[in-house]
Amino acid sequence: MTRPHTRRLLALALASALAAPAWAQSVAPASVEQFQVSDIRIDGLQRISAGTVFTYLPVERGDTMDQAQAAEAIRALYKTGFFEDVRLDHQGDILVVTVTERPAINKLTLSGNKDIKTEDLTKGLTEIGLAEGNTFDRLALDKVTQELTRQYNNRGKYNVEITPTVSRLDRNRVDVTINVKEGKAAKIRHINLVGNEKFEEEKILDTWESREHNWLSWYRRDDQYSREKLSGDLERLNSYYLDRGYVDFSIDSTQVAISPDRQDMFLTAGITEGEQYKVSAVQVSGDTILPKEQIERLVLVKPDQIFSRRLLELSSETITATLGNVGYAFAQVNAIPDVDREAKTVGINMQVVPGPRVNVRRIVFKGNTRTGDEVLRREMRQFEGSWYSQAAIDRSKIRMQGLGYFETVDVETQPVAGSNDEVDVVYNVKETTSGSFVFGLGFSQLTGLTTQIQLSQNNFLGSGNRISVQANRNDYLQRYDFSFVNPYFTDSGVSLGYNLWWREFDNSDFNTAQYSSTSGAAQMVLGVPITETDTVSAMLGIDSNEIFAFPGSTPQPIIDYIDALGERTFHTWRTQLGWARNSLNNALTPTAGMYQRVGLEVALPGSTAEYYKLTYDFSKYWPISRHLVLNTRAELGYGDSYGDAVTRDVCFIAPTTANPNPVVTPPEDCTPSSPDYARTLTADGLPFFENFYAGGVRSVRGFTDNTLGPRAAPVAGSTFTQPIGGSFKTTGSLEMFFPTLLDTPAARVSAFLDFGNVYDGVDNFDAGELRVSTGLSLMWRSPMGPISISYAFPLKKEDGNPATGFRGDEIERLQFTFGGSF
Repeated sequence: MTRPHTRRLLALALASALAAPAWAQSVAPASVEQFQVSDIRIDGLQRISAGTVFTYLPVERGDTMDQAQAAEAIRALYKTGFFEDVRLDHQGDILVVTVTERPAINKLTLSGNKDIKTEDLTKGLTEIGLAEGNTFDRLALDKVTQELTRQYNNRGKYNVEITPTVSRLDRNRVDVTINVKEGKAAKIRHINLVGNEKFEEEKILDTWESREHNWLSWYRRDDQYSREKLSGDLERLNSYYLDRGYVDFSIDSTQVAISPDRQDMFLTAGITEGEQYKVSAVQVSGDTILPKEQIERLVLVKPDQIFSRRLLELSSETITATLGNVGYAFAQVNAIPDVDREAKTVGINMQVVPGPRVNVRRIVFKGNTRTGDEVLRREMRQFEGSWYSQAAIDRSKIRMQGLGYFETVDVETQPVAGSNDEVDVVYNVKETTSGSFVFGLGFSQLTGLTTQIQLSQNNFLGSGNRISVQANRNDYLQRYDFSFVNPYFTDSGVSLGYNLWWREFDNSDFNTAQYSSTSGAAQMVLGVPITETDTVSAMLGIDSNEIFAFPGSTPQPIIDYIDALGERTFHTWRTQLGWARNSLNNALTPTAGMYQRVGLEVALPGSTAEYYKLTYDFSKYWPISRHLVLNTRAELGYGDSYGDAVTRDVCFIAPTTANPNPVVTPPEDCTPSSPDYARTLTADGLPFFENFYAGGVRSVRGFTDNTLGPRAAPVAGSTFTQPIGGSFKTTGSLEMFFPTLLDTPAARVSAFLDFGNVYDGVDNFDAGELRVSTGLSLMWRSPMGPISISYAFPLKKEDGNPATGFRGDEIERLQFTFGGSF
């Protein structure tokens, strides 16, 4: 139930509790002799004007006053609710009305209420007049106390204590405090079904929302009793039997018992199962609009099947949805049964009532205070002035959720007053933070302390354009970036974007091979939608990457690769081609749908190093229940060079005291009598600076970032090795999310099983070398940026080997990142 509905129901409940009018506390008027009123005087007024009293007083000058009219006058003034006491008297022929005003409510305070939100409760109280500034009515307060107690009892909280306190102030004012001690909901200790013979009780109760207290009750809260939940479970019980053909099933009695301490509940239901019925015949009648044969194919109920109300309802919904997609928004399908109790059969007539064909007059957006209507309108698949289509309306909702601008998107259809063939479609959205301006500090175990200035806006000025400007500095990186994407460069949805960046990168503090680089790039990105869920993309760019290696510190394979090319600056003409399919139901916190992406990156001919990279990303969310969502995720990457390998014959001149670094010279400089030596170096395969890495919060949690896979030593024979990545990567995860554990869409808790590794080429893949970890994770979109915290236990890892000098996998159980991401 949505919050506005909650408020309305609460207000109605409170109003009904106050149905007895306050003026029913009749105070018998004093004895009044009959006389003719020449004037009227009002005594005792403080806040209320005399004119207000004269408006309600059924007595005027010149009237003859008697006992009956005095009683009527008192009742009329009590009925206003303004007065605690009313007395009539007269001085000669002057009528004297003496009143005692009820105090005004100066402040109304609610405390201790959690189950009923304060805003909902305040709204309900305001609608019945119990609000700051209104006249205080003690009887109304007592009635509200009783009604709130009943409301909490309906939620299973029988130990609730509601204590109203009224504090008198000067100037005839009061402060009203309603203190609520909700207590704990009574727990269901036992559920008993009496009369079930055809099905086991355990199978029947498995469909109930109410459950006996169990080890998962702390999370599901299914052991908490409430009257509404029990009513729903009794309907499920009825459906269970009707879905299995027991047409005469009935619930004869229900009994709810509570323990003396009001903490335990015991539920009992007596039932009569009856006999099982089959379907004798099925026909479709009425105006089917579409060919009758097409509608008949949508009917799932067939003759000689066991009768099932669920299949009958599903057939009706399918027909209704089909007609709704061609404009018949108010179509109805009435399933009329013909029960033959002697033969134990049911004949079914599916009567189709299409109603008028409906046109969408207007599409209205509400709640988008920052986002322009045109940004939302271009996501619409339902258009104004066209026939109503439920499928198009639902698809439009999913596309709006996919923007990532909104926490919630709700849609409702409103009939147009005075017209039976027009509707307005209203989308109500709740906007979330779609960008950030960060000036300050962040921290992660991978990057250390980070100072940054970042302006990132996924919905720039409400236009839907994405823009990001960033200056970032941390232990290993200086970075300056600018990117801009217009997702609707054309009206057909073709996107166009630009990226510019420059970086100084020191790998020595990045858990990878020790070298430094200075790089910059300019890129143009184009995206073309080909279906509702599929997009192809292309990128063309140029970049330059200058590598600084350190003999004695940088692994030898990296130094050999650079020396083989004879270049330390890599110029690259780069292109990327990609295909993506995205059917996720929400961009921020998906619970259903799938995402896939295949990408090809190529360093074009003429680049310093010519290579390609293939990547595949997969993620699918499986909604198991409202408590559980399973995410299966996989990531594959492979790269290699194309064309001929580059070889170079060189001579290494050994370091001396004067020149501590080895010198690479042409091979003819080598002399047999010197400590020099000649070698043939080869640059082949994926360049080292494009290698894949694994381990850490973004791949296999529980292992230190980027430390899995091949390693190399900076000096031959050294036992100290550094991760150098690999040309083949495979990682995956099984992650169970608990959507209802935290009462906020901005945070998610999950339990995960991660696996993966990096290899030096596909030929070296060994499933036995995969690393595996499990643990818990918390992800939170905080106002300061995304926060991710995980605690993992490695299940399969590699221990150290003294013979090879390998010290073992680097384990890091607690891992987290904090701060904005670019």
